[in-house]
Amino acid sequence: MKDTVQSLGERLTQGKLSSVALTKQALARALDAEGEGGRVFIKVYAESACRTAAEIDALRASGKPLSPIAGLPISIKDLFNVEGEVTKAGSTALANREPAKRDAEVIRRLKCAGAVLVGRTNMSEFAFTGVGMNPHYGTPANPHERTRRLIPGGSSSGAPVSVTDGMAVAAIGTDTGGSVRIPAALCGVVGFKPTQNRIPLQGVFPLSGSLDSVGVIARTVACCAEVDAILSGEPWVRTNVDLKSRTVAVPKNHFLEDLDSQVTAAFERSIGRLSAAGAAIVEVTLPGISEIDEINGRGGLSGPEAYAWHRRLGTGFEGYDPFVRERILRGRDISAADYLDMLAVRRTIIASCNEWQAKSRWDVIACPTVPIVAPEISHLENDPKLYRHVNRLLLRNPSVVNFLNRCALSLPCHAKGEAPVGLMLIGRGQEDHVLLNLGIAMERALSPNN
Repeated sequence: MKDTVQSLGERLTQGKLSSVALTKQALARALDAEGEGGRVFIKVYAESACRTAAEIDALRASGKPLSPIAGLPISIKDLFNVEGEVTKAGSTALANREPAKRDAEVIRRLKCAGAVLVGRTNMSEFAFTGVGMNPHYGTPANPHERTRRLIPGGSSSGAPVSVTDGMAVAAIGTDTGGSVRIPAALCGVVGFKPTQNRIPLQGVFPLSGSLDSVGVIARTVACCAEVDAILSGEPWVRTNVDLKSRTVAVPKNHFLEDLDSQVTAAFERSIGRLSAAGAAIVEVTLPGISEIDEINGRGGLSGPEAYAWHRRLGTGFEGYDPFVRERILRGRDISAADYLDMLAVRRTIIASCNEWQAKSRWDVIACPTVPIVAPEISHLENDPKLYRHVNRLLLRNPSVVNFLNRCALSLPCHAKGEAPVGLMLIGRGQEDHVLLNLGIAMERALSPNN
């Protein structure tokens, strides 16, 4: 299933394809014992998905106008409340929790738009690592060189693999420090993190209320934009962007440090292609990065916010993934005064960046989404020190975007046959549609055929 939201929508409208057939194809891949589906999904909605698909086919046959995603298989991260189900958040510690009394607002909007929900995708437990490994439900292998079983990235680890392996046309994830963009980059698909307040968090299991965002993983930027329009309730109008009138800022500080050779080569090639397409390339120094590093190094905002939430859950932290438990418990040692100071510093840095941006002439910041390519799962399982090191590297670049409450895209920028590498495009807050339309033009410029 390598078609896009748009191409599949056209085939459905023209009667060349039915939603039932498309859904059965996705489910067959999800349930294939020889595939990754058993690790990609924590729960598969086989019966309800087929039922929804049949209902959409009937509505389409009646001539009723439908949304662009009506009848398309879409996966949802195991963080979203679905009425009557326990939201486990990739854990086994919440099995005895009360089932959700209503759908999360995001789920309600997807259902109203006619999306076919195929299942709940696996994730880092409680969304608290960028690696994507899960000791309870297994870890889905990255689609690249699958026999080596590379990490998929997290925390939305099952989401990109559901897309690459044809189990879904698009995947809904969350992004607190890169949890949509990291797995998209490592698995070679597109990930979109919106400005936080555009998509409601009602009914989404929280990690950090200050930083959590709901995002989309799909094959193309346009696919992400179509799904984002449903989630946000903001219609997307596609406009053509001429890169000859655009300026791309490349940061000199922080984002280009400690890149491995494959990421360096892919990034430099991408900047060259954007320049060849007419974009002006300028170097910039982002303000406030050292302060963000210092805050994140102490546990950040997510530490105390996650600890407060999990303390109220009353689990006693029993049965948690040890790597996740240690990160949550770090928040216990951050005082209320220190937490309030971090919030105040964040407001100051955001204001400083807004002032800096107002004086700048760039349209987008471009940098590697993450500084490394995906390592093997077994290497991290057997080396806790390496696990922590890789997790810090993966979160380093994308977490800045969440701290500053900006929107961002991760676009595949590797050559065919190479390990997947993501190019992150950082836009201005509340200018999500500007970024999406610019991202489409840059996606085209990055194609090896151009």
